[in-house]
Amino acid sequence: MTQKGSLKAVKKNKAEEPELEPLCCCEYIDRNGEKNHVAACLCDCQDLDEGCDRWITCKSVRPETCERIMDTISDRLRIPWLRGAKKVNISIIPPLILLPVFLRVASWHFLLGGVVLTSLPVLALWYYYLTHRRKEQTLFFLSLGLFSLGYMYYVFLQEVVPKGRVGPTRLALLTCGLFLILLALYRAKKNPGYLRNPASRDRSLGSSQTECLNGKGQKTKGFPGTDVMGILNNRTLKDDQKDSARLLAGSPTMVKDDWCAKCQLVRPARAWHCRICGICVRRMDHHCVWINSCVGESNHQAFILALLVFLLTSVYGITLTLDTICRDRSVFTALFYCPGVYANYSSALSFTCVWYSVIVTAGMAYIFLIQLINISYNVTEREVQQALRQKTGRRLLCGLIVDTDGVTDKMPC
Repeated sequence: MTQKGSLKAVKKNKAEEPELEPLCCCEYIDRNGEKNHVAACLCDCQDLDEGCDRWITCKSVRPETCERIMDTISDRLRIPWLRGAKKVNISIIPPLILLPVFLRVASWHFLLGGVVLTSLPVLALWYYYLTHRRKEQTLFFLSLGLFSLGYMYYVFLQEVVPKGRVGPTRLALLTCGLFLILLALYRAKKNPGYLRNPASRDRSLGSSQTECLNGKGQKTKGFPGTDVMGILNNRTLKDDQKDSARLLAGSPTMVKDDWCAKCQLVRPARAWHCRICGICVRRMDHHCVWINSCVGESNHQAFILALLVFLLTSVYGITLTLDTICRDRSVFTALFYCPGVYANYSSALSFTCVWYSVIVTAGMAYIFLIQLINISYNVTEREVQQALRQKTGRRLLCGLIVDTDGVTDKMPC
């Protein structure tokens, strides 16, 4: 009788709810919960009108007004899609526009090239610290990295390959390296080892089970199609709860240090809470903006592999390009002395892209070196930073090596 009563109540509520009209490809539900249209993206924007009026009258625009304008733009920037327009993250757009413009301007003259190529890392670091201070996720660096790969490959095909110095075998090898980078990045973007609260998972499983009973109206226990794996998963969740209870009862001091108030769980050894992702990660190394995800226990190997393949592919592409536009010179000599490279636009653009690739490669090589040193010392970057903040570690070799002084036990990885 109870199940029948609940079924009737659910059916009555569904009957009372008004049916929403399906959205066309250009319609969407905005942040205020109202139906809107892509064509009306410039209509009824009081914050933008106020900002323009203050800018025209040479008055300062208040920071809160700028934030509201950016929120409105990010909410209305959409592309038509099936069953409603899809929202486009505004942070992916600047690299698509600014990178080709900056590189083409830098190829006009070597002085312009020096200014532009020096300012690009400064702007990237400024944006990094801005978003890192606000603890915000951003797709800017992921978009910059992927678009840089694509644009460098495009310039190589358009400007370097037609000169006839790069054969099919070399081109195929470079192309395979590019695909391997993308494959490793895809693997590194996967779950780094997120920690879920067993109690919340139990509650979600229980609610799913109740919905299944209400929907079918049958007297079944568990989920439809439940098998041995489902039983094992439930046992694993209960075991996790028991382990947490033992820790809570056993060592109060340890629990106080390992308890995460935001995730409401006891973290295992070497797990940390990422303030940007908002979740705890097993053996967290750091939050990498280039993949817009944490580097942890499950994706650390893929992250190292992506760095290694990128370095090898980038150095190989730089070598092929310099060998084509600066013939009869070694790679290192051609990088600093290549007379006549600005005589035509094609070679100038290729040379500018080479220097851009060198700057990016140098930054990735530094990250790769730090990772190798941390692995050899069996520490994570998070543990290194914690040792420096607590003044339990000391820097060696100009800061490349940090002796954590026993933050973690010296045990094999």
